[in-house]
Amino acid sequence: MPTHNPDHVIELADLFNLLGDQTRLHIVLTCLNEPITVTDIAKKLHLSTSLISHHLRLLRAARVVSGERSGKQIFCSVNDHHIRTMLINMLEHIAEPVEHSEPHDD
Repeated sequence: MPTHNPDHVIELADLFNLLGDQTRLHIVLTCLNEPITVTDIAKKLHLSTSLISHHLRLLRAARVVSGERSGKQIFCSVNDHHIRTMLINMLEHIAEPVEHSEPHDD
């Protein structure tokens, strides 16, 4: 297990805080499988494009998503495999059945 650099812990906490917002998490999950336009994200989530753009600015600044311009549209996608893998693993984790075990005496 790598040593915990205090600066990395702060950055990681900031990242989890950013993804802890339900709207931002919905946006990231919407971008998970394929690039999607800001307009299409807004339609899928029933939110305004200006609100989506605001959240996307924060997510881009944290390197969670990236945007690629094609003509007048910007296609957003999850930035890299680390974010994608983390989210997929977390989705699998919450889908697992809860196992009830007896408390341990320490």
